[in-house]
Amino acid sequence: MNWDTEEIKNQLLAVSRRDFIKFSGMAVVGIYMTGCTPGLGFKKASWGFILVDMNKCQGCQSCMLACSLVHEGAINLSSSRIQVLSDPYGKFPDDITISQCRQCTKPACLQACPTGALARDRRHGNVATIDPAKCIGCQKCINACSWAPARAIWNNETGKSQKCDLCASASYWDETGGPKGKKACLEICPMGAIAFSHIIPAQDDPDSYNIDLDNTTAQAAGAARAG
Repeated sequence: MNWDTEEIKNQLLAVSRRDFIKFSGMAVVGIYMTGCTPGLGFKKASWGFILVDMNKCQGCQSCMLACSLVHEGAINLSSSRIQVLSDPYGKFPDDITISQCRQCTKPACLQACPTGALARDRRHGNVATIDPAKCIGCQKCINACSWAPARAIWNNETGKSQKCDLCASASYWDETGGPKGKKACLEICPMGAIAFSHIIPAQDDPDSYNIDLDNTTAQAAGAARAG
């Protein structure tokens, strides 16, 4: 399949601040205000977490295309830091899963790094990031990840590991990323299946990052009207 790089760039640029607040902020507000979403508590982290709604995801891979484009400057699905996985034998909604970095509160990948290449970035809310200049390509971070597939991934072209940094170092995107900025995967998703929150999901629950965005958004709107 041929992907139109310029079209994807245009879509990313076309997303307005108002759209960003409308489609992602309301979901985050709902999670925080109602506390009704399974797996989410009330403690917050300065870096934040990418959450998904697998009932909404259609497997279009737009998030992967945008991720590789803003970080690598080219469309390459294998270098995307978020991965959409399809199971041809699965039934909806279990036929598609999104594998995104869980931004763990106690990341095993960070502890395994022997050079300090993988560390908390204080400039961007302490999100764990990989410094390619320090990475020696040992892949210990990938092997140490507690989740399958590993959320740190291998870049065959650079010979380095990489992971989601919440677009803090998206050098090919003319937007400010990081915990307080925009995230390309969230901005581009045509189904509104991706959201962002500072609320810490249950760290030992594999399903805690999969939430019902329709439910949380509706409850947030109700709470706002009631308040």
